[in-house]
Amino acid sequence: MRIEHLPEDNAARISPLVSRNRTFELLKQYNCEEFHIQHAETVEATMRYFARTLGYTQEQEFWGLVGLLHDLDFEQFPDEHCIKVQEIMEAENIDPEIERAVVSHGYGHRVNVQPEHEMEKVLYAVDELTGLIGAAILMRPSKSTLDMTVSSLKKKFKDKKFAAGCSRDVIQHGAEMLGWELDYLIDETIKAMQEKELSEKS
Repeated sequence: MRIEHLPEDNAARISPLVSRNRTFELLKQYNCEEFHIQHAETVEATMRYFARTLGYTQEQEFWGLVGLLHDLDFEQFPDEHCIKVQEIMEAENIDPEIERAVVSHGYGHRVNVQPEHEMEKVLYAVDELTGLIGAAILMRPSKSTLDMTVSSLKKKFKDKKFAAGCSRDVIQHGAEMLGWELDYLIDETIKAMQEKELSEKS
């Protein structure tokens, strides 16, 4: 990995070298399944939402790009997830700050790169949580986030057989890293996904 930590100077996060169009092309180059594309765009929108609400508005594009690319290598290289992506991003001249942030979301089960920046901690937490919410949406009559509540999602969270591939431990650990109550993390992530859904309908 080209850098060990995100620099305190956020100039690179305000003006990423790579464009959204270029990152989406790269995403499609390594991902063919529509589910993976949709998940990437959901995490992208969620990260942009948190950038705004947490006071990182100038970094909104950067946060979104990290979300869009976070699972870049997963479909083709599932056994090297968060490892192969380092090679890909270096070859494609993707910002090293994006690489570092993407790799950190595999902390504890893929790599030993710990999320440090608040943005990295958000990514770590919402990756699994957006997956759980997405699975819950499919079970709802409305097939929508717009009528989803924290309490209804918490029931799915506690049912370990539901969407068993979504790690509750990672979600809980992510909330703890951020110093947030689990309910707050769930509520804000639902709001982020509601915002995305509304924008798609407008």
